[in-house]
Amino acid sequence: MKCALTFRYVILNIALLLLPVSIWAQVTEVSDKMMKVALRDAGNQLLLTQKDSTTRIAPVRQLSDSLYELSFGSSISFEPSALVSAIEESLKRIDLENKYTVEVKRCADREVVYSYLMTNNRESTIVPCLDRPIARDCYLIELEFSGVVTNTAGESKGFYHNLFYGFLLATLFLAVVVYIKKPWQHKTQTESSLVLGKFHFIPDQLKLVREAEEITLSKKECEILELLVTNINDIVTRDELSKRIWEDNGVVVGRSLDTYISKLRKKLQSDSSIKINNVHGVGYRLEEID
Repeated sequence: MKCALTFRYVILNIALLLLPVSIWAQVTEVSDKMMKVALRDAGNQLLLTQKDSTTRIAPVRQLSDSLYELSFGSSISFEPSALVSAIEESLKRIDLENKYTVEVKRCADREVVYSYLMTNNRESTIVPCLDRPIARDCYLIELEFSGVVTNTAGESKGFYHNLFYGFLLATLFLAVVVYIKKPWQHKTQTESSLVLGKFHFIPDQLKLVREAEEITLSKKECEILELLVTNINDIVTRDELSKRIWEDNGVVVGRSLDTYISKLRKKLQSDSSIKINNVHGVGYRLEEID
């Protein structure tokens, strides 16, 4: 019994000693997920500089260990200075070493229409033609890092780092097995989102989320969809929609309702289990098909 207690004591102390190190390793690691989030943020900031809050940002693709691709759901235009600033600021938020090349390619022929090189040394940084706008077209933005991707602590994303982090997690797991008599009771995290077919509808953030895809909604689109979701599979009359969305704000609606319904249908069209059906002469019904 004494040996067992001693063993448990040793395991607990090792776990307590390694816990801060484990947390530090987790916080400082620049993961592929963080990179993708940063690039999506850069894409969003780029669109906002053009007052574009509706164009869909496609899921960021990792083409290789150091190459990432950002694309959009429709044609865009922008100024090079806005692109340079958006990417630089987003990467700074994850403390990433800023040494990379960016190429803007046309979707049709993958011809490079703009590119620049960013390094830690401003004298060797090459960022040309900042004030020449890029014409509206479909573009792919490829970002490639030079050498090994590192964070501010200088750790490489390599085999030994992953092995070390795995060892820390294994030690902590062993401590749990030795000391915890009851299984972990995971608390269910509540989300301020509504499940809509394969989408998560988040009214507070004016967006629909499906896996890694985010679809931005206008304020009116969000209000209409929220009313339809609240009354899912039931008819919501045109009068009620008009009164709740427009007339309560002192505005009388004409054909605007039909326009917004059409836009919502397009944004929901990737999920065949969700339909907004027109009930002729009455209103609309949001139907969720099993």
